[in-house]
Amino acid sequence: MDHEDRIALFLDYENLALGARDHLGGAAFDFRPIADALAERGRVVVRRAYADWSYFDEDRRMLTRSHVELIEIPQRMGASRKNAADIKMAVDAVELAFERGYISTFVICTGDSDFTPLVHKLRELNKRVIGVGVENSTSALLPPACDEFLYYDRLEGVDIPPARVRRGRPARLPNPDVPRVEQEPEPQPAAEEAARDVDTLAVFVAQTVAGLQGSSSGEVTASTLKRTLLRKDPTFSESDYGFRTFGELMRHLAQHNVVELAEGPAKGDPEVSLPEHGDREVAFGLLGSVVADLAGDEGAVALSGLKNQLRRARPDFSEKKLGYRSFLQFCKAAATSGVVELRWSSEADDYLLTPPAV
Repeated sequence: MDHEDRIALFLDYENLALGARDHLGGAAFDFRPIADALAERGRVVVRRAYADWSYFDEDRRMLTRSHVELIEIPQRMGASRKNAADIKMAVDAVELAFERGYISTFVICTGDSDFTPLVHKLRELNKRVIGVGVENSTSALLPPACDEFLYYDRLEGVDIPPARVRRGRPARLPNPDVPRVEQEPEPQPAAEEAARDVDTLAVFVAQTVAGLQGSSSGEVTASTLKRTLLRKDPTFSESDYGFRTFGELMRHLAQHNVVELAEGPAKGDPEVSLPEHGDREVAFGLLGSVVADLAGDEGAVALSGLKNQLRRARPDFSEKKLGYRSFLQFCKAAATSGVVELRWSSEADDYLLTPPAV
C-alpha cells in the first residue's frame, strides 16, 4: 500500500452534469466510470463534489452511495453561484495539498478553463494532476495543463444514448401522376467515434522513443515511454486505438517493426528501442537506389521533391515511422551510414544527394 498513489478527487458537479446532458444526448451523469478509472490509478482517499444540490436531487443520492462528500454551495443569482463553487473548490484543493503531504495526485473533474491556474499551482507543489471532463464542453486550454486528461465520454462504462430521431409530419400517399424524385438519404451520425489512425500513433511513438534515446543514456522502458506520451498529449489513451493495455499496444508496434522490445529491469516493463536494422535499412536502401536512378548525367539529386520520388516507389514510406523528425534528418542518417553523400549547394539553394563515391 505504501507504493500506491493517494488520490484526492474534486468534482465541479454542475459542469459535468450539464455537460453530459447537453452533449451526450441528454444522458444522466454517472460517477461509477470515473471511480473505476481512478481505482486503476491509485487509492482515492478524498472525494468531494461541489454544487447547489437542490438542482441535483437524484444525483445527490447516487453520489452518496459512492461515498462522495457533498459540498453545498448556497443558492445565489446567476454566475455568482457558479463562481462561489469554483472558488471554494480551488481553495479546498490547495489547502489539502499543504495539509496532506501524502496525497500525490489530484483529480479535477471539470471542463472549465478557469481551473487552469489551480492545475498549475498543484503541479508547482509537486502534485500530479489528472483532469476529467466531457469532451465537447471542455476548454482546449485545460487538458494540456494536466499530467493526464480523461474524457468522460470515452471512459469504460459510459453509455451514450443514440441520437433521437426528429419526428416529422405523416408522409403523404404518393400521387401516381407526379413523377417521383429520389431523395438522397440524410447522413446519420456515427454511433461511435472512429478509431484513431494507428499509423499516426506509430509516428508519435517512434518520434518519442527517438527523443528519449537521444536525451538519455539509459534504457527507455515502456513505463517511461507511457509517461512521456502523456506529457506530450495528456489525452493520450491506448484504448482510443483499440488496445486494452499499453503492453498490447507495444507488442503490436513491435510486430510491425516500429519498435523493438527487450527484457527490462522489471517484469512487465520491457525496454523499448527503435529497430537498428529491418525497416530502417530497407528505407536507406530505397533512398540509395532512387538517388542512383535519378542522378543520371548530372550526378546529383536535389533534396526537395526527393521524398515524393521515394513514395512513388514505396507509397507507405514515412521517415517519421523510423523515428526521424524530418526527411532531412533521415537523409543525414543515411549519409552517415554511407548510403549516399549529402552536401549543401549555395547555387541550387538546396541540399544535393549523390551516390557514394566508389
